[in-house]
Amino acid sequence: MAPSVLNKEEEMVTMEGISGGMKVILNRPRKLNALNYELIVQMLKMFESHENDPTIKFIILKGNGKAFCAGGDVTSLMTLTNAGNWSFGANFFRKQYSLDYLLGTYKKPLIALLNGIVMGGGAGLSMNAAFRIVTENTLFAMPEASIGSVPDVGSSHFLSRLPGFFGEYVALTGVRLNGLEMVECGLATHFVHSKDLASMEGELSMMASADEKNMTKISEIINKYANERNINANSRFEIINKCFSKETVEDILSALENVAVERHEKWILDAIKSMKSTSPLCIKLALKLIREGRSQKLEHCLAREHLVVSHLLLRTVNDDFYEGPRAMLIDKDKKPQWSPSTLELVNEEMVSKCFSVIDDEDWQPLRLFRKSNPTHIAVSRI
Repeated sequence: MAPSVLNKEEEMVTMEGISGGMKVILNRPRKLNALNYELIVQMLKMFESHENDPTIKFIILKGNGKAFCAGGDVTSLMTLTNAGNWSFGANFFRKQYSLDYLLGTYKKPLIALLNGIVMGGGAGLSMNAAFRIVTENTLFAMPEASIGSVPDVGSSHFLSRLPGFFGEYVALTGVRLNGLEMVECGLATHFVHSKDLASMEGELSMMASADEKNMTKISEIINKYANERNINANSRFEIINKCFSKETVEDILSALENVAVERHEKWILDAIKSMKSTSPLCIKLALKLIREGRSQKLEHCLAREHLVVSHLLLRTVNDDFYEGPRAMLIDKDKKPQWSPSTLELVNEEMVSKCFSVIDDEDWQPLRLFRKSNPTHIAVSRI
């Protein structure tokens, strides 16, 4: 079946019918498939309209070009927000998180083919998929704190459930992980060489039927192409658990610096450098989100992330949400002027303000509702 395009003027997302299922393809390759408002709305409509279609038993989600999805279109978002009201940005995130929640609770198995860049919003689309397939080309990161925001899109749920304190390591340092490392820590389910993706995808596309409750057929096909791996429980995990289990960001950084005195390993020095260069407020917010996310459901995590991001948009404490993109993406001077400028100057009151309910007529809390599982979530209930 030939691909059908949801937006004929700008083919940002396409879908293609296959035997027993459907392919959804992000199609903004020149923008690394970054998510703008129109694309998010299109995907929401697409997935909602096919969730109860009995002819579709599974969905393959992939990206066109060298990226699966490099995250949200930050430049576009900044233009939208600066041209109007801060609440425009909050509405953007509300819609994006609604899509993340839909995919995270979808009735049909999702197969995410992560052959390329997967950052920020791309992780929100894929990290709750039943099958998360990576290759030697995969590059994953959650770099939000480095541009004045917090790891979001449900990351306080999926990162907090990684082994030990690896989630804190990913969130606080913005570390870039390759495909094998993603499998190793649990972010991905399978590693397949990129040269084998077309054959695997073709075999999945020819599958006569699949049972969304019993995914044996899908698993058998993917396992046929997946490469066996040896979990490398090396000293990195031991150091991460030792350092990132500390109570505060300051304690984590101090522990890393103490380890670096004896072990001059690049990844440790990179972690220290990254934590010292990110927004001090945002990195503290990120730690709180991850720690509290361990005991929360996906909908609660998304609601809290939306609340925190809305405070950043509203400039409740500072302008870091705007200063980061200015310095890193727009002016590109790479010298953001964070306020407060150091971790020590970020007090508990500042952090608490970003978790308080917003009293503004232009703002609405994130409410998530699923017909199949009636759950109505509002920030004020958390």
